[in-house]
Amino acid sequence: MPVLLTLIVLFITLLLGYIIRIYGRPPGYPPGPTWAPIVGNLPQLRKLAKKLGGQHLALWKLAQEYNTQVLGLKLGGDYVITVFSYEVVKQVLLGEEFDGRPNNFFIKLRCMGSRRGVTCTDGPIWKAQRNFVTTHLKDLGFGKNRMELMMKEEVVEILEVIRENSKNVQIGKLLAPSIINILWAFTSGTRIRRDDPQLNKLLDLLEKRTKAFDMSGGTLSQHPWLRYIAPEKTGYNLIQRINADFKNLLMGTIKEHYKNWVNGKDEDLIYAYINEIKATNGNKGIFTDEQLLLVCLDIFLAGAQTTGSTLDFMFLVMILYPDIQKKVHSCIDAAFRKDESITYQDRHRVPFIEAFILEIERYYAVVPINGPRRVLKDTILEGYHIPKETTVLISLHSVHFDKEYWKDPEVFRPERFLNDDGKIFNHERVINFGLGRRRCLGEILAKYSIFLIFVEVMRKYTICLWPGTKQPTGIPIHGITLLPEMYRAQFTPR
Repeated sequence: MPVLLTLIVLFITLLLGYIIRIYGRPPGYPPGPTWAPIVGNLPQLRKLAKKLGGQHLALWKLAQEYNTQVLGLKLGGDYVITVFSYEVVKQVLLGEEFDGRPNNFFIKLRCMGSRRGVTCTDGPIWKAQRNFVTTHLKDLGFGKNRMELMMKEEVVEILEVIRENSKNVQIGKLLAPSIINILWAFTSGTRIRRDDPQLNKLLDLLEKRTKAFDMSGGTLSQHPWLRYIAPEKTGYNLIQRINADFKNLLMGTIKEHYKNWVNGKDEDLIYAYINEIKATNGNKGIFTDEQLLLVCLDIFLAGAQTTGSTLDFMFLVMILYPDIQKKVHSCIDAAFRKDESITYQDRHRVPFIEAFILEIERYYAVVPINGPRRVLKDTILEGYHIPKETTVLISLHSVHFDKEYWKDPEVFRPERFLNDDGKIFNHERVINFGLGRRRCLGEILAKYSIFLIFVEVMRKYTICLWPGTKQPTGIPIHGITLLPEMYRAQFTPR
């Protein structure tokens, strides 16, 4: 009997120890709400996000409630911290120990089965892919005159579409083909006509993909087994179908390149990548057809939707703030002759436009939560112990809406970025493109596109809401990224 009692006590002790280890808070873990077994803080976070209008707002609210710049949560079975304030965000963005990417089911689903490409990898594979892509895009003219000339071609087409349909324009659908075309040209060496079914297919897939990942939220990441019980409701089946369509579209282009490939042919990224595959013979799985497929996907996702949404917000603000639109027109008119050719290098001639773009990026950050990152080793951050493999989310929203620093962050005011001499200043804390080694690949394209498209359109047109349509509120639609409300605009020649 004493032996049996001892065994029972030992079993209960071990069980309690296991429960505490699995469901308890690790020693020194950052403050945050108590979590429930199995689901962690997921239900609480979702409820708060729905109430406040976005996960970025829910996380910030919790951080304020617990008076911390490092919020400790558990989502499903994963430890997740979110960092706030410029100082802590900068430390994480630049710290090598935070350079990893999560290796969970949801990331693998995003990458069509396993972690490949540039965005979702880390370690030697990530370094090799990123170095290759950045080097060869520059060699192909990314960020140089060639890209600017291509962008000007797209601007001409945008202006032509506006001229033909000036009285009822849906901005998002107008801009998306141009951004995709630049990316497609660098990747595959060809430009797609706006009426080409292939372009429409690509745009449709990107839109469906965003909605599918919004639909699934963090459910599949934290509870991947739900795909067996509710494959449609969780969005799993939809994502799988979209992945298959993307793969067929991109692999068709890659196979066509293989047919036309000769050694040394490198006029686009796919040809250059095939050269590397042949040269290394798929060495250690670093340069393979599967990697090439995901690299192509990453390039589209890095620049297509975020750039288009930013421009969409810019034209929406022109409608919501007619006084700012007048200042934009005055600034452009004072700097450029009517038919003068404008380049990206001319941006310093229009400081108010630069300030306006910075304020758009601050106020309407399309990606308010940067990440996710993975902690590569046990780390101390702000005095808290962060265990290895913890997922890290980075609140850009907290940086862009820091009341102590900006004074009136809730007010849309471009002048906050202009000094007394009318020059740009105070822009270091607008960090939409990130910092450090994982800085956004699409940054150069985004900056060129945003400046050239906006200035050329506003130079020629006044924009207002299409009569009879609902007045937009200016409140973003929240999901994985922030999107503007759908609105229809009327363009009047100046």
